[in-house]
Amino acid sequence: MDIPVSLPEILPLQPGQRLQRGVCRGLRALDFVCVEELIPSPGLRVDVMALGPKGEVWVVECKSGRADFRADRKWQGYLDWCDRFFWAVDADFPVDLLPEETGLILADPYDAEVVRMAPEAPLSGARRKVVLRTFARAAAGRLQGLRDPGFAG
Repeated sequence: MDIPVSLPEILPLQPGQRLQRGVCRGLRALDFVCVEELIPSPGLRVDVMALGPKGEVWVVECKSGRADFRADRKWQGYLDWCDRFFWAVDADFPVDLLPEETGLILADPYDAEVVRMAPEAPLSGARRKVVLRTFARAAAGRLQGLRDPGFAG
């Protein structure tokens, strides 16, 4: 059962957050559900983790420009936490900077399109269990926080 959640935008979205929103909308159209800013392991924080209808796990890193991409030193650590890894960029991003062995999503604040499918590197069963538990707990905790913002369990 989908629970409708409506929150007013209090602060304007930053460029990366606008891409995240478009990515989540685009992936929802492909029957994926997403959690933004997920921490799969201490020291790592992925921009978007998406869970597909067959249990597939995608990680999407949103890059708002050349400097943002060049400053990212941790992206290869995300490969161990997903079945497929993607970059999400806007139409003005110099895509020749991105490694060709990764997926590519073009996004704007309202939608996204997979333009290069990432190669599949299936998670092991044990790692998948950890990832799915982390995803579920993050999503449930955020939903509980929306329903009861004063509760800090």
